[in-house]
Amino acid sequence: MNTIKNKKIAIVGGGPGGLTLARLLQIKGADVKVYERDIDKDARPKGATLDLHDESGLRAIREAGLMDAFKANYRPGADKLRIIDKNANIIFDDHKNDTIIMGEHDETFRPEIDRGPLQEILLNSLQPGTVVWDSHFLSLTPGNGAWKLDFKNGASVIADIVIAADGANSRLRPYITPITSFYSGLTAVEGAVYHSETTSPKIHQLLNGGKIFAMGDEKSLIVSSKGDGSLVFYASFKTGENWIKESGIDFSDKAQVLSWFEKEYSTWDKVWLELFENASLTFMPRPIYCMPLNQTWEALPNITMLGDAAHLMPPYAGEGVNMAMLDAVELSSCLTSQNFDDTSAAIAAYEQQMRTRASETAAQSLASGEALHSANAITFLIETIGGQIE
Repeated sequence: MNTIKNKKIAIVGGGPGGLTLARLLQIKGADVKVYERDIDKDARPKGATLDLHDESGLRAIREAGLMDAFKANYRPGADKLRIIDKNANIIFDDHKNDTIIMGEHDETFRPEIDRGPLQEILLNSLQPGTVVWDSHFLSLTPGNGAWKLDFKNGASVIADIVIAADGANSRLRPYITPITSFYSGLTAVEGAVYHSETTSPKIHQLLNGGKIFAMGDEKSLIVSSKGDGSLVFYASFKTGENWIKESGIDFSDKAQVLSWFEKEYSTWDKVWLELFENASLTFMPRPIYCMPLNQTWEALPNITMLGDAAHLMPPYAGEGVNMAMLDAVELSSCLTSQNFDDTSAAIAAYEQQMRTRASETAAQSLASGEALHSANAITFLIETIGGQIE
């Protein structure tokens, strides 16, 4: 039987995972709302570009019937990678290879799309009124086999099934399991440069519309171009879990952050200073966490989770959004399957599958993060992508 027939579904969180799930469930006729804390779709800046993988993110796009819209909005060439050492020498250059134009299936091709256009594609695919903005989740109360959700704006709703798609610091996850994440040993400082062609010309040229992975001294600097002419960068390094507080840095003060970078990356070429000198405010420090690889919990009959809420992992395998969108595919499939007698069985089957898959991917992400911040980082990355040193 279809276990969600005549049931109201509340998805908390309007990121790619939550929106993909809403689309897939609506295709199957489900009654679904997405509750998102942002005031509107433009409430916060969008981060780096996303590369979607054939077996996960692109599979979700196909099953959602959105491949034509994706092809009209992805960025050919944005997947081109330059691996650069700390002295700004190009060690590997993907720009020498032909740009692949997307076909229907290519398992090795990982097309890039900016977060904004992906969000637009997903939002436009939903029935009007599906996303309820300004819905900052506060609490859940069980009753009569359903849930009452209370929001900061004073609103309350009743839902038969609740899905936590509210990211790394999920406020819904504790209703499912007390298991928390652990610190990976790495912290990143994120920044953005607008109009990079004029404000940061040397880095813009090095970037060449693609991505940079720069590594040295067991530190990394990852830079991504965006379709709006801006770039996003992440400087990541090994440090203690409480570094942000202990450093005393005011991350809204460019002079302080620049001073830190000059000291922390003192042996790196001066060209990299262009990023920090021309970044817009404010910088975002991000300690990098991961859920335990062996996490497990008892499935509940009417609440589950997907994406970072379920299996937060470091970003160094490029799998976060792909895992979230694959979660959406698998969860929607289980909830609308004829093979389960009730939602409890459907959720249990989904969670078992999701945990096994995510655990393997998280292990890869942890290992990649360690390798990219090791003495052999450049060799590791080139071997991983099967490239040749210049």
